[in-house]
Amino acid sequence: MILTQILIALLTGGVIAWAAENHRANTGRWISLLAILFSFGLLAEFSMDNPQLFHQYLRLANVEWISAFNIYYATGIDSLSFILIALTLVLGVICVLVSWQEITDKVGFYYFNLMASIAGIVGVFIATDLFLFFFFWEVMLLPMTALIAIWGHENRIYAATKFFIFTQVSSLLMLIGIIALAFIHQQQTGSLSFDYFTLKQMAINPEVEFYIMLGFFIAFAVKLPSFPVHTWLPDAHTQAPTAGSVLLAGVLLKTGAYGLIRFVLDMFPQASSDFANVAVVLGVISILYGAKLAFAQTDFKRLVAYSSISHMGFVMLALFSFQQISYHGAILTIVAHGLSSAALFSMAGMLYQRLHSRDLSAMGGMFSSAPRMGGMLLAFVAAAFGLPGLLNFVGEFMVLTGSFKTYPLHVIFASLGLIGSAIYGMYLFQQSFQGEAKHSITDLGKRELLICGSLLGLLICLGLFPELIFAHFPEQYIATVNETAVIGVNLTEASASELVSSHIASTNAVGSK
Repeated sequence: MILTQILIALLTGGVIAWAAENHRANTGRWISLLAILFSFGLLAEFSMDNPQLFHQYLRLANVEWISAFNIYYATGIDSLSFILIALTLVLGVICVLVSWQEITDKVGFYYFNLMASIAGIVGVFIATDLFLFFFFWEVMLLPMTALIAIWGHENRIYAATKFFIFTQVSSLLMLIGIIALAFIHQQQTGSLSFDYFTLKQMAINPEVEFYIMLGFFIAFAVKLPSFPVHTWLPDAHTQAPTAGSVLLAGVLLKTGAYGLIRFVLDMFPQASSDFANVAVVLGVISILYGAKLAFAQTDFKRLVAYSSISHMGFVMLALFSFQQISYHGAILTIVAHGLSSAALFSMAGMLYQRLHSRDLSAMGGMFSSAPRMGGMLLAFVAAAFGLPGLLNFVGEFMVLTGSFKTYPLHVIFASLGLIGSAIYGMYLFQQSFQGEAKHSITDLGKRELLICGSLLGLLICLGLFPELIFAHFPEQYIATVNETAVIGVNLTEASASELVSSHIASTNAVGSK
């Protein structure tokens, strides 16, 4: 029950932080920080005691919950889940640290909502009952909406409402798909089931399978987000408090990628293959469209928000290319974007605290007064546009080289997004820290240096040694990098189902001890 203990620790920490803050100021942040660190310790201990999780899916808790509908509280974990849970907890620590001095109103309730969001995200990554998965999907939505609506900026109500409507409508489509799967199982066996492993073994009419897959795909594409269901993201990022933006970009978007891998590709292989051409086109459009609109922004946070759409387009392209090296690249890109986007939004929050503005035209020339902040921003911008030596480069390189085998023309257009990211990245840095000095600001403090240094250290360490993520696949990983091409199965040589099975087997071997 250790995964459940992590959830309980996070939720209990949030409740205690809320209660303690009402009795003594500044205790909520310490309690929240300790709860996340304790949860991370539980996860690390579990990984050391169960090294087999890097080779297979471990089914853990399986407790009857709603017996009338055969719904279970069922949890499990594999290497993919482990990586994303670890990323969630790391960025959870960052969220608490960036909120340390920023949040001054309803502080206890703020930390409760922050911890509830983190717990909901962890729950999404461990649920093996589809109804439980949907439950956690909703749990992470409500407190995140509260974070934006209560502690956001000037247009926070509009942004929170838009975020809620987009996510809720798409979630209902997924719920319809889940219920449809359960009823199909009842027709075939005489009993309802929401078990992930049971449902993915069913034989479903191809036309029905396609429409059910589409419901899941839309829900996850909205959260990723992908063009054309992305419009909630810039508003939510811009209006959210700094920690809300970090959590949104760093982890919440990754639940969409996780859903595509775990459910769309694994449960509906044939429908995914039939839909692949459309998904790849949407991914390429997201890459180019996000890069173009990022360059057009004058708001710091809005620029970074559009860059997230562009970067997550690479994940969509990789997943539907059905190539092993691009799947591995997608996993690296997910981790890299989580770290680099969290860093950029943290920098945006630090600048906003000093200038009370996100307008790039009101900035400029701040490098002379804050060289450490300027150097950190330049490093994070370089990470975002894929500077060799940083993790983003490795992930995007593997995505493009892997996808080229099946979609060469699409990859050529997608590679233009790398040029675009360099353009808007340098534009962001030049507008804020170069040119004529308009403001003199204080440089990074100790807490802020800890935030930036930790994220930059992870980007450099994993960029130089990405095999730390592929700890149990060193030989195959090194081979893919040395050959700079495709390792895996060609679409012309195997069915989509075999490709997806190959991917799931390989991702189950991916992990970081």
